[in-house]
Amino acid sequence: MRYFPFAFIICLQIFLSDGFIVGRNKKTNSEWVPPLKLIQRIDFDCNESTQDRRNVLLKTLTLLGSSIPSTILLLKPEQAWADADIAPRIIIESPTGEVKKLFDEARVLESQGNIFAAQRIYTKVTKISPNFIYGHSNLGNTLVALGSLDDADDSYTTAIHLCNESLLQRGSESSELFSSSCKRDLYLFYLNRGTVRLNNKRPKEALDDLNQAVALRGRPDAILIQNRARANEMNGYYTDADTDYTMAISMTSNEVTPLWLRAALVKFELGNIQQAWELALRVANKFPEAPEVRAALATFLWARGEEDNARKKFLEIPDRARKNYSKDTYLRNIIMWGPQMRTKLSQVVTAVGDYDRKWDS
Repeated sequence: MRYFPFAFIICLQIFLSDGFIVGRNKKTNSEWVPPLKLIQRIDFDCNESTQDRRNVLLKTLTLLGSSIPSTILLLKPEQAWADADIAPRIIIESPTGEVKKLFDEARVLESQGNIFAAQRIYTKVTKISPNFIYGHSNLGNTLVALGSLDDADDSYTTAIHLCNESLLQRGSESSELFSSSCKRDLYLFYLNRGTVRLNNKRPKEALDDLNQAVALRGRPDAILIQNRARANEMNGYYTDADTDYTMAISMTSNEVTPLWLRAALVKFELGNIQQAWELALRVANKFPEAPEVRAALATFLWARGEEDNARKKFLEIPDRARKNYSKDTYLRNIIMWGPQMRTKLSQVVTAVGDYDRKWDS
């Protein structure tokens, strides 16, 4: 039986102040829900066949066209690993005996939502069989669900090292058998670690991982492009972010999501005010009461010279939510608006007197 990572997919490009979760439940596709400070969504489809794995992971998204590098860069394992092992160790794909029993038990618990129990068993699996790559990757998934992002990063890093080491061991028959499945799954490990690092405020390293995942994938992939767009935006690479967001939007069949607002914010940073405005209007038609949408529209209106309309739009935000837009830490660290958006919004906030207002607690 083939084991593969039940990869969680988190679309960080849509982590707005009132973050929108993309998931299998179609109800979430039209819902603007409270902020996400940690990764809170994992896909568990343990009964899907290997052939259906792409459908498992991308069931709610479609592929998009993209120019993907054809060269795959294999990262060498840490030198310490090579120094410690005189003879190449055997990387395990399909466990047997007690490890298989434990791993299957953990998968069932994971699929049932019993993350704590699954995490404990996956930890035991990695202790008994430290070279079992999917033990580490699945442990990483459960650690993400529990909010232990640093530990999850370590687990994915171990999985990446093991997979890379296997690919470098092509001389033996056993490693050759494993290398094809490892190569197929390696991009998922980089994707997962990259998205963890985005959530853990390590945007530069996240972008490196996501670029590596794109290269390893070797073909257009919607989830990769969307996450890379967000990583480029967080690093201030607005031109690259705009390119990725544009491609991501082109594959959605005109299905408006909060991703479109992130794309509008990037266009504003690049000075494309009219394009930003047009995208934001589409988002507002679907999510008219979302505070961040109203704040963005007010900012765009002010930039267009429609100052009265900007004030009116901004004051449509309920007081409890609107006071956040007077806080630079909120704009920088929570919704992560760029400098042009923050500067222009501050003019709106000043115009309505919110900086001097004493808010009710």
